[in-house]
Amino acid sequence: MPRPITAPMRRVALASTLCLVLGAAADAAEKPPRNPFLADSIYPIGHGDSGQQDALPVEGPADPGRDLTPGDLQYAPVGPAHFGASTSSPYPDGRRVFWSNGVDRIVKVDFETYEVLATRYVPGVHRWTEDEADASIAAFDDSNEGLFAIWRGFQDASKLRDLSSVYTLLDRDNTYYIADKSGLLTAWGDEDPNDPASAIVEKRRFQLPAPVTGLTVGMNMTFDGWIIVPTEHGYVVAISRDFTQHRVVRMKHSEGAEEKATRPTGYGWVRNGVAIDDEGGLYIASQEHMHKIVWNGDALSTDEADGAWTAAYLNEWGHGTGATPSLMGFGQEDRFVVITDGQLLMNVVFFWRDAIPDDWQALPDAPDRRIAGQLPADMDDPELEAIQSEQSVVVAGHGALVVNNVPRNAPWYLPKQAETLLISFLGSEPRYQPFGVQKFEWDPETRSMRKAWV
Repeated sequence: MPRPITAPMRRVALASTLCLVLGAAADAAEKPPRNPFLADSIYPIGHGDSGQQDALPVEGPADPGRDLTPGDLQYAPVGPAHFGASTSSPYPDGRRVFWSNGVDRIVKVDFETYEVLATRYVPGVHRWTEDEADASIAAFDDSNEGLFAIWRGFQDASKLRDLSSVYTLLDRDNTYYIADKSGLLTAWGDEDPNDPASAIVEKRRFQLPAPVTGLTVGMNMTFDGWIIVPTEHGYVVAISRDFTQHRVVRMKHSEGAEEKATRPTGYGWVRNGVAIDDEGGLYIASQEHMHKIVWNGDALSTDEADGAWTAAYLNEWGHGTGATPSLMGFGQEDRFVVITDGQLLMNVVFFWRDAIPDDWQALPDAPDRRIAGQLPADMDDPELEAIQSEQSVVVAGHGALVVNNVPRNAPWYLPKQAETLLISFLGSEPRYQPFGVQKFEWDPETRSMRKAWV
């Protein structure tokens, strides 16, 4: 068995992404079309592609392999809270870089060597050092259970308050877009577009216009190159890449969304990103509904006559889905948008993405006829009463994979909203580790959803 990874091996990594390795079944399925306006790479945007599948067309490890030593690992000290790194298009010399933003800086890191090529610090924010990171890691390695470890987790989590946005995207010209808490969208790029090691410079800014309100909660790009930004209050804004034009639409059922936040930050009426298909469909989940909004190249529409729709999903716990919608099915295949719902024991839910088949019968217990599949993520445990997953469903081919994010043995004195500390900062403590990975799949012959394995 490989040795456990030690603290020196576990230093700050640029990103960690849950990915589903594409197997034979996925290889037989249609692949998502590549968005020509995103960077020409396998990871230009959070969740991997415009369809937000979180599955990458690269082979994963086939066996345990050899033991790694500290010298085998490459890492870049880039400060805390880098939730994901976008991989660039090739520069003229063939090199690629990672673009990434964290609490205190934007960085470019060489794709092959992990050398930090350029850094742009955020003004007015503490600059975290490598020594501070090592001290934090060492403290958690010394003890990751109990009240003092939880307190350290709270202290480290407080750093995230300075993070402007976890949603970014990198376009085909290696322009890196970040939206901050105030609704300011900034485009960053290379001082010399031909030199991946040149300085990071600001190219332009765009402030979300009135009457748009609410934190930005996602960012994606249409297949004709417009940036799509939803807000937690139910506004959707389309912005041209040169920031000279914009379009706005308000989502259906969003009346009073400003008052519908169920927790302070991250639990607004919309609290996840947007998936986009190559025909102008934008898929956004609100607290009670799944929405399709249509982009026609010049305007956003919520009108059913244009192909838009809304569909209710179950929401027992009141906070809505924790998942960014993921697209499943392309070309002539059955086509869905997939989320987990808001039940205490969450369901994985498939919605028909286009017109509902004329002969389709509404499923028992499904709140909307558009739902093509709805099964509980019960991890094959008949006694399981509650489970939630605060990440998008991983989709490849007709398969959909979810994980359990509910920690075990949470201390009685820990507030419910703080339990995420037990699966992040304290996730290596066996007492807290959640268990459970479950795959669902669509059978196009029987037109039904089934459990594949757990």
